[in-house]
Amino acid sequence: MSIESVIGIASGLITIGTTLGIWYDRKKKQPLTNLMNQLVDKKLSTEQHRKILQKMNRQLGGKIKPDYIHGFVLNDRGKEAVFMDICKSNNIEPTEDICKKFLNADMKKFRATYNSKRVSTISSEKNEIPSEDLHSLPSSLDNPGQTVYMSELLMGNYPDTCKNLIGILEKHKVNYSFIKGTKDIWCRDYMPVQTESGKLIQFKYDPSYLKGKKEWEESRSDVKEICRLNNIDAKFSDINLDGGNVLICDGRAIISDRIFSENSNKERVFLINKLSTLLECEIIIIPSLNDDYTGHADGMVRFVNRNTIIGNRLADEYKYWQKGMQEVLDKYNLNYIDLPFLTGMKGAMGIYVNYLEVNDLIVAPIFDREEDAQAVRIIKNAFPNKQIETINYNDVAKEGGLLNCTTWVVK
Repeated sequence: MSIESVIGIASGLITIGTTLGIWYDRKKKQPLTNLMNQLVDKKLSTEQHRKILQKMNRQLGGKIKPDYIHGFVLNDRGKEAVFMDICKSNNIEPTEDICKKFLNADMKKFRATYNSKRVSTISSEKNEIPSEDLHSLPSSLDNPGQTVYMSELLMGNYPDTCKNLIGILEKHKVNYSFIKGTKDIWCRDYMPVQTESGKLIQFKYDPSYLKGKKEWEESRSDVKEICRLNNIDAKFSDINLDGGNVLICDGRAIISDRIFSENSNKERVFLINKLSTLLECEIIIIPSLNDDYTGHADGMVRFVNRNTIIGNRLADEYKYWQKGMQEVLDKYNLNYIDLPFLTGMKGAMGIYVNYLEVNDLIVAPIFDREEDAQAVRIIKNAFPNKQIETINYNDVAKEGGLLNCTTWVVK
């Protein structure tokens, strides 16, 4: 056999070997989605499941703990349950990329829950957190005054926006914390209302706008469970009322007339008298907007002081609302400060009046519009003794609420 023949045969074998090697490597490194399907195949044995986990672990760079692999048992779980367990048990953050690699879909709800629980764990163990990590994690400043509470889901669903808000609170040394057991971010509505004497009144939370679809009804937070989980001692009332529809200042409370349709089984006079007793103040009923599905007062007006309110510019509102509000202003001798609001925008975008007020600080939303400067100037003039900060809250606003909606302020 000639040298040329030997070389030719050797080259051919090398080519075949290389091709087989590439084919073997590709077969060995299957996509995680395929491995995930195999992992939940109930026809396979537990030992086979564990070998599949080992293959997954090689692709993840060893993030799955050996003890977890050796102790893995499928039982009757499906893909999502197993994926959640892998992440939770091995401290693997379910980023959008990880979710898609495992499940070929983005598990937004699980990611939000995971992040919120991580925040809760970090908060309870913050003395053990390395100092270099503290700048990006929420913490309570333990200063006197009011505390701003937020749903854990706010950090989970909107981490960047939540961190921006926390940065403002920390700058002004405002206490903050997170609420456990919530099902959405709008904590103002389902948390208790605090009276000026400090009492907490937990109203029934069963708004009409969460009825009609299973997903809406399942998003309604269980107020009794939230109070239990967060050690909140509140007086419970059977009046159906959202916290976003209660504004209290110096012996007065503003509530929209949505209170009547939400409690159609109760007489109006009874409701007003009962609310006056519970909230320890005079009740002022304002008209709600017909096209506002929540009917909350905090989307229309806010108190500046006992005799002055600031709200959406009257001249731009519907005639029936202008007329109804003017009657209220005259009856209670209230001054009204016009604040611009923008129409035709998504969700709650454009409603400047839904700001956060805590201690001597107001955090106002801005919407990257030319009206921002005017709105901030009016708020500064209305509250000359308060510090005014602004925040772009648009990603939250698109979902239908703003700063007052996503915060619960108590002393």
